[in-house]
Amino acid sequence: MQVTSPHGVSYHYGDKVEKGTFAFTASENGPYSACFWSPLHQPPLTTIVEFDWRSGVEARDWSNVAKKGNIEAMEIELRKLAVTVRNIHAEMYYLRDREEEMQELNRSTNSEMAIMGFLSLVVCVSVAGLQSWNLRNYFERKKLL
Repeated sequence: MQVTSPHGVSYHYGDKVEKGTFAFTASENGPYSACFWSPLHQPPLTTIVEFDWRSGVEARDWSNVAKKGNIEAMEIELRKLAVTVRNIHAEMYYLRDREEEMQELNRSTNSEMAIMGFLSLVVCVSVAGLQSWNLRNYFERKKLL
């Protein structure tokens, strides 16, 4: 089994492993790939892979935390909630930053559209003026003939 990051970094490599639990901490955003392979067997064998991909709070093994420190059930739940709150807090900061970026983009787009609208109005008025001047000259010349 091999777990690879979106940029090709190998996080886990296991060769000739029949069973086990594998965990890694992602340091890059994007899709990770897990590759399983089985050597050729004579006669052919059926290979079963049970795969559970977890992220965030679900990825931690809370039962081992309880065994190691003889922590009561409420403390485990509080730790889970603390991790969840930290994740929500980080997400809120991320969303706030994204909202600021979007508001700045909206302001700049509005000012650019106002400038373009003004320039369009100037061009239209200029073309109308040139057309009226051209038509006046045309009819004055025609009148003289």
